[in-house]
Amino acid sequence: MSTAPEGATPGFLVWRLSMKWRVAVDRAVAPLGLTHAQYSLVASLYGMQRSGLRPSQRRLADHTGLEPLYVSKLARALESAGLVERTRDPKDPRAVQLTLTEQGRDTTKQAIGVVQGLLGQLLAPLGGLDSVRTKEFTRELTTLLDAPLDPFSAPLDLSNASPDPSNASPDPSGAPLDPYTAPLDPSTGSNEHEKEQS
Repeated sequence: MSTAPEGATPGFLVWRLSMKWRVAVDRAVAPLGLTHAQYSLVASLYGMQRSGLRPSQRRLADHTGLEPLYVSKLARALESAGLVERTRDPKDPRAVQLTLTEQGRDTTKQAIGVVQGLLGQLLAPLGGLDSVRTKEFTRELTTLLDAPLDPFSAPLDLSNASPDPSNASPDPSGAPLDPYTAPLDPSTGSNEHEKEQS
């Protein structure tokens, strides 16, 4: 039985799946002294180094989708843990290059094995990593990731602000279960969920 509310929007489902994955990876790599964000950085660095690259923090930020300042913070923590070396780029003294230490490579290999097992569990309902459904799912995710998404490029259209009540499943308190379908207040353009957050 699904834990997603009936009539949940794609935005809500993407959010829930990303949170489920983040929490699962956090728990899986914690015994290795890593967080999910740190794993994303060292695993990406591992793959890039195997391809003969010595990326800058900026390039690693672009690759992982993490903010450059956050990558810098993660890299400093990983350097303190003895997993990463940070050096100035001889071609650009403003840039910092990252490399895995021997300990970093060993830890990353273990973490990749753990996360691959977790990925197998996640994709089992689709038939596993090599199934037709998983390949289609991967194509769909790639399409969504490649789509431009700029919240400031389009004016707010409030004509369809109120969701179809049959799609929203309110909880007993009357609050919508899906924050992506919370009714908008036409006077402000914000939804009830955003108001509660502020």
